[in-house]
Amino acid sequence: MQLTGNWSYPTSIRFGAGRIAEIAEACRAVGMQKPLLVTDRGLAGLPITRRTLDLLEAGGLDHALFAEVDPNPNEKNLAAGLAAYRDGGHDGVIAFGGGSGLDLGKVVAFMCGQTRPVWDFEDIGDWWTRADADAVAPIIAVPTTAGTGSEVGRAGVLSNSETHEKKIIFHPKILPSIVICDAELTVGMPAKITAGTGMDAFAHCLEAYCSPHYHPMSQGIAIEGMRLVKEYLPRAWADGNDLEARAHMMSAAAMGATAFMKGLGAIHALSHPIGAFYNTHHGTTNAVVMAPVLQFNRAAIEARIERLAAYLGIAGGFDGFYDYVNELNASLDIPANLTELGVKDPDMDWLVEQALKDPSVGGNPTPMDADNTRRLFEACL
Repeated sequence: MQLTGNWSYPTSIRFGAGRIAEIAEACRAVGMQKPLLVTDRGLAGLPITRRTLDLLEAGGLDHALFAEVDPNPNEKNLAAGLAAYRDGGHDGVIAFGGGSGLDLGKVVAFMCGQTRPVWDFEDIGDWWTRADADAVAPIIAVPTTAGTGSEVGRAGVLSNSETHEKKIIFHPKILPSIVICDAELTVGMPAKITAGTGMDAFAHCLEAYCSPHYHPMSQGIAIEGMRLVKEYLPRAWADGNDLEARAHMMSAAAMGATAFMKGLGAIHALSHPIGAFYNTHHGTTNAVVMAPVLQFNRAAIEARIERLAAYLGIAGGFDGFYDYVNELNASLDIPANLTELGVKDPDMDWLVEQALKDPSVGGNPTPMDADNTRRLFEACL
């Protein structure tokens, strides 16, 4: 193992119930006078969004709402968001919602002053250096789910609507300047979304923990993030008004995204093309492929998973942990396989090709190739 790494850690996080009340002051702290609040269509008309807009109004800030965001946002959503940002003369973005709203909001702020196409900033090598860093608008992130952790991420995921490929757009300044984590905003989240987003947080922590790269700080965060999910996701799913469980799940989500600076792996390499083509929920897709990926990586991670199982209080080492994942999925009504998720007659050649192109492949403990990736997809169906 080579003991080298490039490390950076998250931003200013205002954590606690009711802290959405600080939204106007947070905007002023980063120099925003006319923010554009970016969220998805489903959230646009909900009381939590209306309240946030009212708080901006009460704080004396001119503002507008943009909600033309698909569940898997694409370049068309981005173009519409950029038009709204520029036409409205905005000076910053409030990225509000789950992964789709957060990701698109961040990319709108990133792209508002760029002259190159968004695909020129895919997370490949040093492509991020192509951007004009001074042209990135301020970003405040307000998560309303507990899973993606995009509020503390330096990237946004964008689907190409023509090729059905998911691309990771990266730049250090995509990291929001201020995050408001208010668990009260997640109380109305349906049980199905609670399950999918919660398992997304678990997948982030698990893949970071299993990644072969060296990053002991991420390693520790990943372990504790999984403990929080194990203890509090079933509670949040069973009782959506359990504010303590909701708060701990918000922590776990941010911890997962912090931890996966260490790397992701086959769970995400598989789920990205599936989600892009079949429009499946990202976290739920991660949950569906999680157990087969564990078996796929067993030879490389068994000792590590045994230590994890002991920390989490799960008996039986690797097998016990594997059984726990399957039991947790079943208890949350997660589909048992990709077929149940709606993946019918898949173009296996395309899925394998896209999975092997995904940046997450590089963090998988077992090297992936066309043959073993195809077998892995087949095991998930």
